[in-house]
Amino acid sequence: MDTAAIEDTAANVQTGRPRRCLSPLNAIAIIVGIVIGSMIFKAPSLVAGNSPNVGYFIAFWVAGGVVSLIGALCYAELAAAYPDAGGDYHFLSRAYGPSVGFLFAWARLAVIQTGSIAIQAFVIGDYASNLFDVGSASPAIYAAGVVVLLTALNIAGLRQGKWAQIVLTVCEVLGVLLLIVAGFYLAMRGGPAPADAQPAAGAVAPTFSFGAAGMAMVFVLLTYGGWNEAAYLSAEVRGRRGIAAALFWSIGIVTAIYVVANLAMVMGLGLEGVAASSAVAADVAGGAFGSGGAVVISLAVVIAAASTTNATIITGARTNYALGRDVPLLAPLGRWNDRGNTPINALLVQGAIALALVLFGGLAPSGFTAMVEYSTPVFWVFFLLAACSLLVLRFREPHAQRPFRVPFYPVTPALFILVCAYMLYSSVTYTGIWSLIGLGVLAAGVPLLVFARPAPRDNQRNFEPVMADG
Repeated sequence: MDTAAIEDTAANVQTGRPRRCLSPLNAIAIIVGIVIGSMIFKAPSLVAGNSPNVGYFIAFWVAGGVVSLIGALCYAELAAAYPDAGGDYHFLSRAYGPSVGFLFAWARLAVIQTGSIAIQAFVIGDYASNLFDVGSASPAIYAAGVVVLLTALNIAGLRQGKWAQIVLTVCEVLGVLLLIVAGFYLAMRGGPAPADAQPAAGAVAPTFSFGAAGMAMVFVLLTYGGWNEAAYLSAEVRGRRGIAAALFWSIGIVTAIYVVANLAMVMGLGLEGVAASSAVAADVAGGAFGSGGAVVISLAVVIAAASTTNATIITGARTNYALGRDVPLLAPLGRWNDRGNTPINALLVQGAIALALVLFGGLAPSGFTAMVEYSTPVFWVFFLLAACSLLVLRFREPHAQRPFRVPFYPVTPALFILVCAYMLYSSVTYTGIWSLIGLGVLAAGVPLLVFARPAPRDNQRNFEPVMADG
């Protein structure tokens, strides 16, 4: 091959675009992997504590699936009409202009996505330290190792990343299924709940109130969170309706798993036992299978968090790529490597920021809590704007091709907007100093916006990716 041919090949590697190389099944694995994470092993106790009886407890989890489906209907229309690796970034830029899109991409790079990676990494660190402690900084050491390992895996190429995601998703679903079996087995055996899961003497069961119901839904929706990440794969999933199908199937699978898992837990320990337990999954497994059950569940939590972390790394790097593609100052982030079909520079920067958050989070009493407070309010600010963008784009671009249209418009998006507004209110009300730090980092993007000068995007262009070979 002559020198000119070599240079042309190198240029294609650096300036290529995403290809439609993901099937809907691959997308389902990624979405389910993001949603089914460590929160299913933590949130049931908090939800039970705000539930007056078992019926309300199960109804909250069903409602979480319904709310997620409403949001998915809105995102399905946006993703089908405007497929792009930038996901929400693309929707926000198209609806409100490049400045809002830039601030979202900045927030995702510096707060939202990297904070989410750090959250799941700390979950892995905490549970891995229970299995094998490596010192006083054990959680942070494990967390840092996970960020480095999974980032390197995805730099190797999307093929490696997506197959790792499928394997991790299968493992985490099997872990939840084990929890389900343990709960039903414990209920059938009729044995008493573990002593540490019994309600305290004189405890009073909660009565229904809108405040308690709202708090329960905060934890439920946190557990369901992550399905919107499918938007970042819209440029790589085959078929214009492929992303919509992936969303529907993913949320259906997750809802079924969550409802059955919580039914099994409440049958095994009783509502009061679930509410009083600090480690409900371990209590259920321990009651059914003995002390070894707690070890198995700890491994399941590690696998679930690893699956979520890997999927978050995959989707997060796509926003960073889209940011570099549109902002000359950050152009290195917008280089796509065709050889591995992955944005290497975007992955490297994302991994470095996530490692920095792990370092700072390790200095807090609870790295997990610190990272939740750091990222949640900023996330809901832009999620609310993304929900409103469906209305804006319907008004501004009435003739745009929409392979999928949200049913019952505009009632469906209006409901979703109300949910987002309530979650934003709750995230600001119930968080501490780390939420102010996160908002401060978001504000730091404003002066950067002056120098970045994001280029206006052509609203009539769908940024359709090239097709995969074969």
